[in-house]
Order: sequence, then C-alpha cells, then structure tokens
Amino acid sequence: MTKLEISTKSEKPAEQWGNGLEFLFSCISLSVGLGNIWRFPYIAFQNGGGTFVIPYLIALLVIGRPVYYLEISLGQFTGRGVVKAFDIAPLLKGVAVGQVLATAASITYYSSIMALTLRFLVASFGSELPWSRCWESWGSDCHDGSALNSSGKMSPAQLYFEREILHEVPNIDNGVGLPNWQLVACLAVAWLIIGGVLIRGIKSSGKAAYFLGVFPYVVLLILLLRAVTLPGAIDGIIYFFKPQWSELLNPLVWYAAVTQVFFSLAICFGTLITYASYNNFNRNVYNDIVIITTMDSCSSIIAGCITFGILGNLARETGVTDIGSVVKGGAGLAFISYPEAIAKFEYVPQMFAVLFFLMLFVLGIGSTVGMGSCILRVVRDQFGPRSPPIWKLATGLAVIGFAVSIVYMTPGGQFILNLVDFYGVSFTALILAIGELVAVAWIYGVNRFCADIKFMMGIETGWYWRLCWRFITPGLMTAVLIYMLLDMSALEYKGVGYPILAHVFGCFLAALGLVQLPGWAFYAIYKQRRQTGSFWQSVRAACKPSDTWGPANVQLDGSI
Repeated sequence: MTKLEISTKSEKPAEQWGNGLEFLFSCISLSVGLGNIWRFPYIAFQNGGGTFVIPYLIALLVIGRPVYYLEISLGQFTGRGVVKAFDIAPLLKGVAVGQVLATAASITYYSSIMALTLRFLVASFGSELPWSRCWESWGSDCHDGSALNSSGKMSPAQLYFEREILHEVPNIDNGVGLPNWQLVACLAVAWLIIGGVLIRGIKSSGKAAYFLGVFPYVVLLILLLRAVTLPGAIDGIIYFFKPQWSELLNPLVWYAAVTQVFFSLAICFGTLITYASYNNFNRNVYNDIVIITTMDSCSSIIAGCITFGILGNLARETGVTDIGSVVKGGAGLAFISYPEAIAKFEYVPQMFAVLFFLMLFVLGIGSTVGMGSCILRVVRDQFGPRSPPIWKLATGLAVIGFAVSIVYMTPGGQFILNLVDFYGVSFTALILAIGELVAVAWIYGVNRFCADIKFMMGIETGWYWRLCWRFITPGLMTAVLIYMLLDMSALEYKGVGYPILAHVFGCFLAALGLVQLPGWAFYAIYKQRRQTGSFWQSVRAACKPSDTWGPANVQLDGSI
C-alpha cells in the first residue's frame, strides 16, 4: 500500500468516537456482556467445570487475544464495515458475509435473553421474590431448602423459571407452542430500546458505554461476596477449577472453549471490525487490547465462581454429592443460579434482584447494540451515499428482529435457542474464523499486515502475534474443527433429542452461512476472468486486494 494510493480513498466518515475512552468502554460493554455472565457459566457447567476452564484460558491466549488484535487493527486501518474490510482478499469476502449472518442470528436470541431478564426484573418489584419459596401448584417437585427428602427435587428458582416464566415443554416433537404474551411484551420493550440506541448513532452509544461498561462490575462483586459465603459454596468453586484430566482430550470440550472465546470477546462476528472503523486512524490500540481481553477473562471467571458457588450450596441443601447433576444444564442456568443466590440475601433481596437483572439487561444492550451496529454499517457501506437514513435502517432491523425473536418466547423457545446457537452461530463461527485468518495472514500476508500496523500506529508487531496469526491460531482452530466433526453426536437440549425436522432446519442455517464462502469466491473469480481470461490468473487476481482496499479516513501522499 502506498500513501499515493491512500489519497484517492473516500472522505472521512461523519461518525467517529468522541475520544479514545468511548472506544475502550464500548468494546468493554460489547465484549464483557451476556457471553460472559449468561453463556459462560452454562457452557462451563455442560463441559465439566474445571475441565472446561483450562482449554478456555489456553484458547483465550492463543486464539482470543491474537484475533482481537487482528480485527481491531483491520477495522481501524480500513475505516469500513466488515464486508468492505474484506476487500483485503476478495476471494474470501464470503467470510465477512457469513459473519454478518451469524451476527444476525445471535442478535435474535440475545434479545430473547433480554426479554427474560425484563420479565424477572418486573417480578423483582413484588413484596417478596416469587422464586424464594415453593408454590402449592408445584406440588412435591419442590424442595424446601433442606436435604431431608429432597432427592430428585428442584429448587424454587428452577421451578419458577421453567414453569412460571418459560412454561417449558419436555420436547418439541409436537411443535414449540404459542408465544407467551408477557414475554412478547418484554421482547417488544427490549427491541424498542435497541432500536432507539441504534437510531441515535455511534456517538450516543459511546457516551452510554461509560455506564454500560462499569455498572455490571459493581453488581458482580456484590453477588460474588454473597455467593462465596453460602454454605457449601467452596465445594462448587473447587468443582469449577478442578479439572477431570481425562476429559481434556475430549475434542468437544475444546470446541466449546474455542467457541466460548468467540462469544466472550465478540470476535469473528464483525462487530469489533465495525467498532474499530470509527477510531482515529493513528490510535495505538495495543494497550486497549490487553485491558479489554484481561477484563473479559476476569469477568467470565467471576461469573463462574458465582454460579458454581451457588450450585455448591444447592448440592448441600439437596443432599446431592455430584455438583454436576444438581441441576439440569441449558441456556437458562443463569436464570436459576443467580436468582437462587439473591433470594438468600438477608436484607432487601428485592433491591439486589432489581440491580442484578438491570445489570443483565444493560449487558444485553451493550452486546446487541454492537451486533446491530455491525449489520447497519454493512448496509450503509453497500449503498454509500444512496443509503437510507439511519433511523429507517434501525427501525427496520428492530421490526424484523422482533418478529423473528418471537419464536424464542414459546414454551419450546429454549430448544430453538440451543438449535440456532449450535448450527447458526457456533458451528459456522469456527469455520469462518479459520477463513478470516487465512485471508489476512496467508493471502494478504502477515508481513504486509504488520507493515500496515506500523504505518498506522507506529509500532512493530512482535513474534508472538505473527506466529499466532500465521500458524498457532488457525492450526489449533483447524485441529479442533476436525476432531469435533469426527466425534460429533446429535444435538440435545437437557438430554432431550430433537426431531428430524429441527435438524434439517439447523443444517439449513449452517449451510446459509457456509455457502457464502464458495459463492463469493466464484463471484470474485468471475469478475476477474472477464478481464484476464485464464482461470488461474483470475484466482490469483481475486487473491489480491481490490482497488478500494486501504484506509478510508486519511488523506496522505508520497509512499511507504
């Protein structure tokens, strides 16, 4: 890239972060979000607690942090959304399109978690917390907090969530049922807020990020102090950190760890590239990367300690010796363990319940606004000056997102959430992440990319980053993918299988994301073949950066 070429790029976009702190806190609110507080505990629980933590920390160091640095640098250098950023290697532009589709799938079920959070928030304003005692309608299925005659029974928090909030069905062989109107109303409120923040643009969301990034930590620390003081909590925390060494060879545990890193840090979904595109071109983001990834991992560990401390307490109360079987897993685990701890607060538990669910909702805003910003930026980049105004795009996204998300508000909604999470997001994200590393590190080239970083930030890129981008990160992800495919079994939710039609729908979701890879590759080759004639010359030409590749936010001349 030469500075003479850079001078021909488009003019500086109107939207930018007000200052560096807005970018830092926005990334914190995006990365330290529902992926940490809601998703991490139940994924860790499903994969054996300590058995999962070790692969997770390894994946964080050799996959999460390097990919985070790569995406922030790529977005800041190009000043464009994720699809335009992949002008770096047109042959693999399908990676970016697939990531946007995965982001669209994610925002639908993240908004459904926000709806559940609002439902709990409303319930927290009562004279007593409704999950603090057994209801008569639950009969003998509820235990009263003592170990006597409580074997096989469920806690009030679990029963309240599954029977009073979800009205959950045992399977979806006969369909998912009709939506719950209370949850649909909460979902509508969630999307109104998401749409409202998106309409106000990146500057307003940057200002809100100061609160979105700090408030959750205050509530988390309060819950942590309470959780670790519960009887039996230490047993749960030991379970969380003590690995079953034989299970470390299970490829599905590593697959879960890698995909959880994607969710925790919000990498490989296009959101980070979008946020970085609003940065000042010369901002040195190296320290930001270290701060954000460290805070993210600490948040996940804190959330894990809270959840498993509460599970240890439940195990002691119910007389269950195996903490791994004290409750059924699933995406709703956070709506069982956290409320269980809050109900045990001696003084004004309602206040702490309100704080917790408000925190969870705030985290949801941070995550979903980032996803929505990514989708809207792609549309605006595609249409350029002819793009509709932001309020129309944001409104359209909110309406469509709300309509699609209603399916999660049904009695079988958690089955669908688990299905979409696996097929439409987790499975495709790993493959697309490998494609992203191939595009930047191999097709464009690590040395060229590091030269761009030096030109942009004035710093040299160390060997750790170079080795991870070129060999370690894509190699580990490929190995995990291969082993996972060889050892993959039929998807289940709480030990219950899915009907054939559900698997067909899941495969369609996965195919929709993955077909973008060959589809856009053939399109890029076709465009080049009209000029070169030879197939292999067209392939080589499609691997070169397009004419629009380069910084959009600077006007320079000369050469480097």
